Amino acid sequence: MTAPFQDRMKIALLAIALVGLLTGLALSLTGFAQAASIAWSAGVIPVLAALLIEIVRSLRAGEVGLDIVAALSMTAALVFGETLAAAVVALMYSGGTFLESFAEGRARREMSALLARVPRTATRHRDGALDEVPLEEIEPGDRLLIRQGEIAPVDGTVESARAVLDLSALTGESLPARLERDGEVMSGATNAGEAFDLRATRRAADSTYAGIVRLVEAAQKSKAPMARLADRYSLAFLAVTVVLATAAWWFTGDPIRAVAVLVVATPCPLILAVPVALVAGLSRAAHYGVLIKGAKPLEALARINTLILDKTGTLTDGRPKIVSVERHGELSENDVLYFSAALDQASKHPIAQAIVAEARARGMALPVPDDLVETAGEGLAGTVDGRRVIVGGIGFVARQAERPGWDHHFREPGSVVVAVSVDGALAGHLLLADALRSGTGALLAGLRENGIERILLATGDRRAVAEAVTEGLGLDAVRSDLSPDQKVLLVLSERKNGPVMMVGDGVNDAPALAAADVGVAMGARGAAASAEAAEVVLLVDHLDRLLPGLEVARGARRIAVESVVAGIGLSIAGMCAAAFGYLTPVQGALLQEVIDVAVILNALRALRIHPRTHPSTGQNADNKGKPLR
Repeated sequence: MTAPFQDRMKIALLAIALVGLLTGLALSLTGFAQAASIAWSAGVIPVLAALLIEIVRSLRAGEVGLDIVAALSMTAALVFGETLAAAVVALMYSGGTFLESFAEGRARREMSALLARVPRTATRHRDGALDEVPLEEIEPGDRLLIRQGEIAPVDGTVESARAVLDLSALTGESLPARLERDGEVMSGATNAGEAFDLRATRRAADSTYAGIVRLVEAAQKSKAPMARLADRYSLAFLAVTVVLATAAWWFTGDPIRAVAVLVVATPCPLILAVPVALVAGLSRAAHYGVLIKGAKPLEALARINTLILDKTGTLTDGRPKIVSVERHGELSENDVLYFSAALDQASKHPIAQAIVAEARARGMALPVPDDLVETAGEGLAGTVDGRRVIVGGIGFVARQAERPGWDHHFREPGSVVVAVSVDGALAGHLLLADALRSGTGALLAGLRENGIERILLATGDRRAVAEAVTEGLGLDAVRSDLSPDQKVLLVLSERKNGPVMMVGDGVNDAPALAAADVGVAMGARGAAASAEAAEVVLLVDHLDRLLPGLEVARGARRIAVESVVAGIGLSIAGMCAAAFGYLTPVQGALLQEVIDVAVILNALRALRIHPRTHPSTGQNADNKGKPLR
């Protein structure tokens, strides 16, 4: 059955139970006791029939649920003439299932909003005109017009001078992001400024937003392991209920006490509280840019005590940045950067793009180079402002400038050296490195405050590089020179210390992500394979999103457990009171209704989880102000 049909059935059963109860009460007050009993029974039978059908389906699937208690209580009440109690139980049960459905719908609100925002068409530039085309027709390289208030339909880069984007639906960041020309735009971002042109880099089906939607749909179909745990222990609870009801009848000779016990035990708060709290946790985590693929990984995330981090693209930005500019002649450091960046405008190599980005960040106006010659993978030669410039590796620059005697050892672990010669003389060199993400030390301290006992680095890089990058971070271990299968072995070996979380972004990380108890992928720029293998996806390349994700998961699980313990405790107390004759079946039914409503409302507290401010970071994970990095 489809979800809308099931929802309509729940509403119909609730209406039947309510009409039957109210009609019977009206008839009873006017002196028609027999007719009142018939009306109450008429309101119970459809609910009981639907419940029995659901129980049969569960049994065929090998599941024994706590709904059996509800069926027993309604049947016993009808058999022993307690039709009013049966009507209250029927209303309670149908109302509880409807309230559960309503609560889960509210909990999924933010996640479902992602689905509702999927754009269907886009405005494309073509032959000097604008055409409205379906998303399926957009190809990489197409230039699209994104009007104010519209949603970016595909991933791309800014073609206009600038763009102002609202990323709140994707990341939870309240402040708009300002992007300059060539800035990367995630699909799903809303244009909060003037209209701008977007150059598509991916098809719609391959874009960030489409992947997020697929993950949301998968998350909404999951079933919580605590719910399965409830099913597993339902036989024990059922046995306790039947034994207590039978004992009350046996020792007192009054079957009504047994009916009262069964009524108070229906339905167990485990049925309601766990899924509501965990689905609410999924919604809350999505608000902070942490997409968890279901309730099972959310609960697993709440129990993690070992964290394994990949290096490139995870612990580091994955993009080279200029660490220093050194001069070796008469030119200044800015001149060295100026000439190298001007020439590198002609190259698409990541190193060249990093040099150009640094020059533009310093406000340099770069001229167009002439007489360009690029040697793939080695460097470029050309003319800038009438001067002969060569940029590339030390060996390449030495050969091109015919200065074989150059022999400089500028390299540091994990760095790249770019030499620059101007008019045949070595002008200087630029040192680039894959820099550690800003605030990483504070982030790791915050994770330890949240119960992570061990933090390790797992990388395929050389040990000298790994140690240079992680110096001062206080990691428990650094594992270097690892192949993908060795990363898997590391994950498996660490399980002896407890549940393991692995964070990575590359294709080579996918096996380890799948092997971990919880795999976390960097979703914005990470490989599709890692996002598919992982249970958790960070929607932006902000590693600090682990903090709110971890806090939300632990908060949701804590709330679920609190709801269950409180609900079961109150139910058992009520069952004992009914066994000793202090509660009639009707009073027991009303008491259990109050208990069920209370545990559901308590479970919905997971929608209001606010990650606390970490003393180690000085920032709140809610990101109401500046992002953490």
